[in-house]
Amino acid sequence: MKKHKQVFILMGVSGCGKSAVAKQVAYDLDAAFLDGDFLHPKANILKMRSGTPLNDEDRFPWLHLISNAAFAMSNVNDISIIICSALKRQYRDIIRGENENVHFIYLKGSFEVIANRLAKRIGHYQKTGMLQSQFDTLEEPTSDEKDVYTVNIEQPLNNVVHDTEEVIRAICHC
Repeated sequence: MKKHKQVFILMGVSGCGKSAVAKQVAYDLDAAFLDGDFLHPKANILKMRSGTPLNDEDRFPWLHLISNAAFAMSNVNDISIIICSALKRQYRDIIRGENENVHFIYLKGSFEVIANRLAKRIGHYQKTGMLQSQFDTLEEPTSDEKDVYTVNIEQPLNNVVHDTEEVIRAICHC
């Protein structure tokens, strides 16, 4: 039986491949797609652009907007993909909120691999020097977070996309 109306949050530190993976998965699975960064208020974007990491006070209103977006998307789309770093358990809990059909896919990789990828990026406001603060903030999901699935990003992009789609297909029975 096909399970409808599932939302998948692609999470992880900046540079782990959330955007590239999410866009391809959304295309392949005909899923709705939202880059959570689009929901950041202007002040947050300016702060990040200047190289200053966000704090929890900056993030909480944004995380509630992502939770609301997940709820709205689940009312109209069979499969929705949202990009959000969701680095702390508290952040994931805010996004979960009352949403019973939210799942997280943690794109996991080492600092070294991600730092090398970030060094090659052009035109993104997340600076390479901010990666350490992301890893410092990261609370890796634990086994009691039953709605979090881990995908190893230390493999070619097409394999990461495949593994991510396999997680989604298993949950949605599609």
